[in-house]
Amino acid sequence: MTVIDLESYEDALATYDPVMGLEVHVELGTKTKMFCGCSTELKQDANSQTCPVCLGLPGALPVVNEIGVESAIKIGLALNCQIAEWCRFARKNYFYPDMPKNFQTSQYDEPIAFDGYLDVQLEDGEIFRVEIERAHMEEDTGKSTHVGGATGRIHGASHSLLDYNRAGIPLIEIVTKPIEGAGARAPEVAKAYVAELRELIKALGVSEARMEMGQMRCDVNLSLRPNGTEKFGTRSETKNVNSLRSVERAARFEIQRHAAVLNSGGTIVQETRHFHEEDGSTTAGRIKDNAEDYRYFPEPDLVPVAPSRDWVEELRKGLPELPRLRRKRLKEEWGVNEHDMQSILNAGAVDLIVATTDAGAPSDQARKWWMGELARNANETGRSLDELPITPAQVARVAALVAAGDLNDKLARQVIEGVLAGEGDPDTVVEKRGLKVVSDEGALSTAVDEAIAGNAAVADKIRGGKVAAAGALVGAVMKATRGQADAARVRELILEKLGVEG
Repeated sequence: MTVIDLESYEDALATYDPVMGLEVHVELGTKTKMFCGCSTELKQDANSQTCPVCLGLPGALPVVNEIGVESAIKIGLALNCQIAEWCRFARKNYFYPDMPKNFQTSQYDEPIAFDGYLDVQLEDGEIFRVEIERAHMEEDTGKSTHVGGATGRIHGASHSLLDYNRAGIPLIEIVTKPIEGAGARAPEVAKAYVAELRELIKALGVSEARMEMGQMRCDVNLSLRPNGTEKFGTRSETKNVNSLRSVERAARFEIQRHAAVLNSGGTIVQETRHFHEEDGSTTAGRIKDNAEDYRYFPEPDLVPVAPSRDWVEELRKGLPELPRLRRKRLKEEWGVNEHDMQSILNAGAVDLIVATTDAGAPSDQARKWWMGELARNANETGRSLDELPITPAQVARVAALVAAGDLNDKLARQVIEGVLAGEGDPDTVVEKRGLKVVSDEGALSTAVDEAIAGNAAVADKIRGGKVAAAGALVGAVMKATRGQADAARVRELILEKLGVEG
């Protein structure tokens, strides 16, 4: 199936009702793996963070990571789930080339958290409730690198390299109940849900949830049923989608693909699909039967997990302000409308603006610099705002220099440019580049006199009552002072010297 074979989105929704299921894997930010003491530090030499347990060697016994369990409970509570009084791990048997023990330690019919929900806000302010089936603990697999092929996949590769550093890293898998009733907004709901979940995970402090680094990834399950019917259609499962935009695109593409297959008299195959960032398409992976047999059975080497109610309630009391409520509070405190708040959220600037105001900047100035000059730089360099080499404290210092009259906006942009270029903190950049506003009255007066003398015709217009023409003289002074004059004071001096009231 190629893009040209797709049904139009509008025609697909005129006939069919989409039903989604989203499975999100979150890599926890623990210092050690889920069942052993190996480090989880990133970007280390291949296979340097392994031991007999995560390599599945005979006789090696696992031990549960307490922080991993605590993180799972926090996630469950934040998702309004019930927390199991007693649950246990199971062995999920499957051929894993990158899981050395050839089974995954996971949870099957006894998850630690279940039956919850997450309310998400769509772009027009509508709240859509996504119900949560379960959130369970498991471990990640290793990493396969396929060498010799054109696509980086196993097909066509000459050989594969295996790195087991990631094998055993703690994961929480969060599974929704079937998402019905979204209609044409299903892709938007999928994106909004994953975005809200990511913000929640970050707020809890249990993971950085960086999708581009694989710390959070989503499987998009989708099926279509004829409008007005109840029975679910056959689903496809698009695996390991790793950006918010891609989650939305994958859902939209599958709606159009399913509709095209059904309208042509074909049958949807239950299978996994690969998502392609370059064009937003999906391609077939492997067939999945309705009753795939993973031969689950209780993990005999791990004791059940039975969190006490006192511990659960203690964790509940320690939960931070949830992201949607926090955004509502900040929206009111900052005096911004829904559209502007959504733009701030989409830019990933909420925490940066808060940190900048905490460092002393007025909120309007913090928003101005992060959503203006810094957002422009991030866009041009292909980075996210939090990847820029400037801190909220440094942005607050730039705002303070502007407020003190030491910088104007033009000079402030040059200071930010210098900080981003690695020239030092704002004060150092100001000193090195000589960027302070010229506020000396004598120097400004001289520059104004020279501008008037050099633009006699403009001066005569101003004397004749055309005060707006003063802008040309202000521009001449700013040019002469390399933009370092106080433009408002320059205009005052010009009108004073020409005997005109402002």
